[in-house]
Amino acid sequence: MAPVNRMLDPVVPERVEDLKLADVEVLECPYPTYDLMLREAPVWKDPVTGMYIITRYEDCRTIIRDPETFSNWRPTNDWDNLTGVARKAYLRFKEHGWVPGVSLAGRDDPNHKQMRAMFDEAFTASRIREMDPDVKKLAYDLIDDWIDDGECEFFWQFAVPLPLIIICQQMGAPREDIWKIKEWTDAWMKGIGFGLTEEEQMWCVDKEIESQHYFKKVFDRLRQEPDDTLLSELVNREIPEWGRTLTDNELMAEMMQDTFVGGSETTTNAITSGLMLLGMNRPVWEQLKSDPDKYLRTFCEEVVRLESPAQGMSRLVKKDVEIQGVQIPAGSMLHMRFAAANRDPEKFDCPHEIDLERKNAGAHLGFSSGVHHCLGAPLARRELYWAFKAFTDRIEDFRLKPENDMRHQPNFGLRIKTKLHIEFEKKVTS
Repeated sequence: MAPVNRMLDPVVPERVEDLKLADVEVLECPYPTYDLMLREAPVWKDPVTGMYIITRYEDCRTIIRDPETFSNWRPTNDWDNLTGVARKAYLRFKEHGWVPGVSLAGRDDPNHKQMRAMFDEAFTASRIREMDPDVKKLAYDLIDDWIDDGECEFFWQFAVPLPLIIICQQMGAPREDIWKIKEWTDAWMKGIGFGLTEEEQMWCVDKEIESQHYFKKVFDRLRQEPDDTLLSELVNREIPEWGRTLTDNELMAEMMQDTFVGGSETTTNAITSGLMLLGMNRPVWEQLKSDPDKYLRTFCEEVVRLESPAQGMSRLVKKDVEIQGVQIPAGSMLHMRFAAANRDPEKFDCPHEIDLERKNAGAHLGFSSGVHHCLGAPLARRELYWAFKAFTDRIEDFRLKPENDMRHQPNFGLRIKTKLHIEFEKKVTS
């Protein structure tokens, strides 16, 4: 076992009164803040966001599994009631593109169950097995593209294209368009980030509108000429209970949030974080490469547990509840901080350490749980596995280059790292 080292001095609050979760420097390394919350304020009302932040593992798991009390509906879904910049964004969408529909992640049952059934059929275990050879081949091909260089920018040369190319194949998007799609997903993630000016927020809206016009042409083509892609299935399959197929607005929402962001960006961030952790924890790297077949699957789970690419999820409280002695009135928003729950010492021994022999590593909440469990989790796990299997097979040793500043993009909901420079020695095979 080895502790997760940090190259930056984190903010370490001493009292509950000092807690500042919605702060750029805290979010850069939030783990000391999570520790204090877990010990002394497991249910804490954030004075900035007004949300009740839930940090303990069992509390988060209970909330996830009680959709009758805790709704996935979000106030931002009510476009007509928005004000300020959000209202301007709505009007921009309405004038120049399509007002995004409610994504799968923002729906409750039975509406959610009816829509998700279509996705569940698309991401069956058999379909993931069929995709596995493509994921494996792509991982090795991407490394072979730069294996003779002795160095690479790992984020852009490997962590981005691996899951993005795979999801583009499923969505029927040409491979040459991946960087255009990456620009759109970056803009979407920036749009839910911190400290944006109105001009920056509207730029994010304009980028999403660009993506809408791109995919509208694809939807129209697939309605006329269906093919065997997942997107063709989404475009043309009728949801029996609705008596219709998805509208353009609904399809647009799925493209960005649940498909391209959920299906590529979170995996990209997990792959990048995993290599960063290995570079900062030499004993773990040595242990992993000594027997990848033994340790690799647990390592992938530990990466998701420790870095939590999705830091948390929010819920709307439908009736008065009490959690950890705190009264939470109906109509409140609460936020399950999965990244804190994944380091809860009541659930995970030595929670800040990478343990390649941890028996319950897969019990983390990195893919949520219950009816809203991440539908792409099986594919993400295969992409993580082949990413690090190919790396340990091809690379003898590596180091993080001094030019890395190790900082993350400011974002409340996601753990985003956009650069990782490495130098390495490739394995010499006889």
